[in-house]
Amino acid sequence: MNVHFIAIGGSVMHQLALALHKKGYRVTGSDDEIFEPALGNLRLAGILPDAMGWFPEKIQPGLDAVILGMHAKPDNPELLRAKELDLTIYSFPEYIYQESIEKTRVVVGGSHGKTTTTAMIMHVLNKTGKDFDYLVGARLEGFEQSVRITDAPILVAEGDEYPASVIEKRPKFHFLFPQIAIITGIAWDHINVFPTFEIYLEQFTIYIDKIEKGGILIYNESDPVLKELVEKHARKDIRYQPYGIPPHTIHDGATTVTIDGVSTILQVFGDHNLLNMHAAWYACDELGVDADAFTKAIASFTGASKRLELMAKNEQTAVYRDFAHAPSKVKATIDAVKQQYPHRTLIAVLELHTFSSLNEKFMDQYHGAMDKADKAVVYYSNHALELKRLPPLDPARIREGFGKEGLVVMNNRNDLMKWMEEQEYQHSNLLLMSSGNYDGADMLTFAKNVVEKI
Repeated sequence: MNVHFIAIGGSVMHQLALALHKKGYRVTGSDDEIFEPALGNLRLAGILPDAMGWFPEKIQPGLDAVILGMHAKPDNPELLRAKELDLTIYSFPEYIYQESIEKTRVVVGGSHGKTTTTAMIMHVLNKTGKDFDYLVGARLEGFEQSVRITDAPILVAEGDEYPASVIEKRPKFHFLFPQIAIITGIAWDHINVFPTFEIYLEQFTIYIDKIEKGGILIYNESDPVLKELVEKHARKDIRYQPYGIPPHTIHDGATTVTIDGVSTILQVFGDHNLLNMHAAWYACDELGVDADAFTKAIASFTGASKRLELMAKNEQTAVYRDFAHAPSKVKATIDAVKQQYPHRTLIAVLELHTFSSLNEKFMDQYHGAMDKADKAVVYYSNHALELKRLPPLDPARIREGFGKEGLVVMNNRNDLMKWMEEQEYQHSNLLLMSSGNYDGADMLTFAKNVVEKI
């Protein structure tokens, strides 16, 4: 197979390129800029483009597939050349499906919890000796890459609702056609793509329609929006498996969960993780993993990168970071830490970084999201607003939207670091939530300093 990637340097695109290279395919690609870690990964594999830029001459009639990344624009010269030659052009998810037509496909969709649920399934299958391919949006312990494509009989994939490519505007998870489908919950996001909640909700109805006949939908029945959607659009030719928070106890900061009569202590915590784990159990059950094997394996799961990831701790303090940015994710993450450590002060710092979160029209969606935090800060940078071509954001509008008494709003990195340094961290937890990097602030060093000074 000869495969060419347009925009090979993307975080997931380059991972697919590496996976196909390992499979023995001839892989070429182009991009106008490639950063680490993609740069080093592609160079090590010997498939880094010789020069940055777009080169239509690379597009030849002998190509079996052209895979188009989100970074490429509609007038990309390589894309135009591929169309001129009438070559087969795939978006990322369309190509993943082509490589997995004969596999049992497990697809995890939902507005939140996708990465963690996918990671839990992968962890259990790995621990129980199952051979499987995967696609996941984070670095996971025990896995060399975030994409694997081989001749394995199973595919486990995180199903994103974001558009598949610049010429294919439908969501990625519409192209994977699962036999085992999961929806973790529905909360409006990506307002630059889905301007109304109704349009966003429709994408999940279509996703349900894409489940293969005889398949199963595993869904979070504790989400009222999702529950209503499933009841309204029930199909007769698939099975339905609702799930909720499984039986569990919390003692001395540790959570013990019971699955099908078998109990184990978890290394992760929070209602959202218990929900994710319950969904993972039903998927693994469909793949032939019993409760004994599942609980033994899930006990060693430590979480996905930047998903309630422990940065530093001592006996009095823990510092966590989380990718949380959408309102439902922020609320779930804050609630989880407060529930696990009810007697510690919770200091929560949220960076608004995505297009939705920086849009004043979306701000009311955050109402109540930070209520469980004892001290709360919302930070945003003017640079992020400029990059997304959004107007200045009034701190008063943020306070109004969140509705959190005593909420501190900042848009200067130095002011944020000074405020954090002045806090009392004895008998406290610090929770850092962002899909960005706080304008380059070294939060890992700060976290280590916090626990070392106490």
